[in-house]
Amino acid sequence: MNEQNEKDLNEQLEQALRCAQDSDDASHDVYHSRRVKQNAHAIAKLEGDGNLRILTAAAYLHDLVNVPKNDSRRDQASRLSAKAADPILQNLNFAADEIAAIQHCIEAHSFSANIETKTIEAKILQDADRLESLGALGIARTFYIAAKMNSDLFHGDDPFAANRELDDKRYAIDHFKLKLLTLADTMQTSAGKSIAQKRTDNMRHFLDAFADEVGVDQPW
Repeated sequence: MNEQNEKDLNEQLEQALRCAQDSDDASHDVYHSRRVKQNAHAIAKLEGDGNLRILTAAAYLHDLVNVPKNDSRRDQASRLSAKAADPILQNLNFAADEIAAIQHCIEAHSFSANIETKTIEAKILQDADRLESLGALGIARTFYIAAKMNSDLFHGDDPFAANRELDDKRYAIDHFKLKLLTLADTMQTSAGKSIAQKRTDNMRHFLDAFADEVGVDQPW
């Protein structure tokens, strides 16, 4: 895929995504998809593998149907997105085998769907999307989503759950321990894991600073 073809494809996919999106969720908007595409291309380059045309389309369309995190249908979101991507991809003249490959990437990227990644492109897309939950962006997204879910920032008396059960539906800080700090271990590619570990270190620095500011030890 040459530079002009890539630019044209990016523009076509972004236009299709903007037309299809009916959500005001800034954590899953076109800019999120653009960053996931950039992450995917960076991982593919480091790995020396992966079809960039498939990765580009999958990255832009992976959240085509956005189901809120507290919705009972959350584990169906990636399947719904894969299905919704089909007419868009056909309209953009993707071949049938390309569409199947892109749909598999979309279906398998989701943490909650728990679908095995069977291709290098699916592994790369999953890693690229999970990187958005880590580092400075991950911190920003965590508190943004917590606000949308009407969660508290943290438990005032026990911020790090020394004497209570973790509950990230109620407290944003709990989400770091329950999920975010373990994401690096779930990465499918060596490049994705390396980037994830660096971003996780940044999150740990944030938690250290937070603990210092609220006057408690940071046990995580």
